Amino acid sequence: MDTKKLFKHIPWVILGIIGAFCLAVVALRRGEHVSALWIVVASVSVYLVAYRYYSLYIAQKVMKLDPTRATPAVINNDGLNYVPTNRYVLFGHHFAAIAGAGPLVGPVLAAQMGYLPGTLWLLAGVVLAGAVQDFMVLFISSRR
Repeated sequence: MDTKKLFKHIPWVILGIIGAFCLAVVALRRGEHVSALWIVVASVSVYLVAYRYYSLYIAQKVMKLDPTRATPAVINNDGLNYVPTNRYVLFGHHFAAIAGAGPLVGPVLAAQMGYLPGTLWLLAGVVLAGAVQDFMVLFISSRR
């Protein structure tokens, strides 16, 4: 591997170590005197590393995104069923349609089992399932 490419990954490795350290503090400190800052820093670290690597992998290898490829709304523009829409409007419609039980499961789990399982459930669920499903559904719905 090229040294220049290797150095590009060092900040992400450091961010991952910071996130792992914050999760370790949350896991190993007993009692209710854990600052929410540890959870916030761990969450932001996990989300940023997942955004950089996991979402990039899904976009390039799995979905093979091509920004120059026209959507069916552009190709079949009939003014009724196929209408090119601003990306922010499309995202707003998608965001309103996906609200489900996800925001309810994490807090209920945290209330039953404690904040660490709830935090881990939210982090793993968002990174491995929720964000991937939302990303793929948004991409596929813009192609249909």
